[in-house]
Amino acid sequence: MQHNHDTGHDLLVVGSANADLVVGVQRRPGPGETVLGTDLAVHPGGKGANQAAAAARLGARTALLARVGDDPYGRLLVDAQRTAGVDTAGVLVGAAPTGVALITVDPSGDNSIVVAPGANARLVPEDVAAADGLLGGARVVSAQLEIPLETVAEVVRRLRPGTRFALNASPPVPLPAAVLAACDPLIVNEHEARVLLGPQADVGDDPGAWARALLALGPRSVVITLGADGALVAEGSVRSGGGTPVRVPSVPVTAVDTTGAGDAFAAALAWRLSAGEDLPTAAVFAARVGAVTVTRPGAQESFPTAAEVSGAVDGPVGQVDGQSVDGQSEDRGGHT
Repeated sequence: MQHNHDTGHDLLVVGSANADLVVGVQRRPGPGETVLGTDLAVHPGGKGANQAAAAARLGARTALLARVGDDPYGRLLVDAQRTAGVDTAGVLVGAAPTGVALITVDPSGDNSIVVAPGANARLVPEDVAAADGLLGGARVVSAQLEIPLETVAEVVRRLRPGTRFALNASPPVPLPAAVLAACDPLIVNEHEARVLLGPQADVGDDPGAWARALLALGPRSVVITLGADGALVAEGSVRSGGGTPVRVPSVPVTAVDTTGAGDAFAAALAWRLSAGEDLPTAAVFAARVGAVTVTRPGAQESFPTAAEVSGAVDGPVGQVDGQSVDGQSEDRGGHT
């Protein structure tokens, strides 16, 4: 399912690609201690690669701009993207070893993660400049923060008029004003919202207050994922009297593995926005995708097709602006 650049893409993801090296342990080792674990499992991961794969599985014409090493892990990641249907012409090879996440998982499902960014840290602004054609042909460009912030800033600088920019601010760091102003939407979970607002923000435990406070930082719209509590969408300028948050209800599902659910949500949201849907409607669909994802183990292998989403989730009906909606967002997952 390769796509010609001349026809453009629904979505260009600029982000990270990691090999996730996972070992099950009875307990984490203490200093100087060795513990034995399960056989090593290697999975394709990284927020950028996950989101590109999730969007392509849904049917979006998707391209990925990322950097991997000239090594077996890099080849694994590129092969996984191609299998999902992603255009990999923008995946650069070399400059450093492929990024790796070393993950230990205990019997309760808690994970500890060490990330070696590797080639992800070498995805530089010059790489974005060289991929100007890809940027110019995408309806929506999305990014995360597992690549250098100056690279994300370069993406924003090179956006074409009419191209929408979505930022999943994960892992969260303070964002420059120019990046914030481009976000439409800024996508965060509860933890990320609190980091971006800073310790001085007195917004309590009300997600609506977080959403309004985030909008006041300058993004055009904000989506806060609330795990089993659904999601919250806010758009418009607080200064002009807009910004009233809209709640997207959750879909009750039995969660098997939340890994990758936040990435699936972000990818589905970006795809529906590229198709011209309004933000609340897109968030409802994204929530359904997240709901299906948590019912399956793994990250990329758990991402559903659009047909699987429509067949798997018949959730409760809620109200958004008088219209019936149903949806689910799940972002309690780990790194991937």
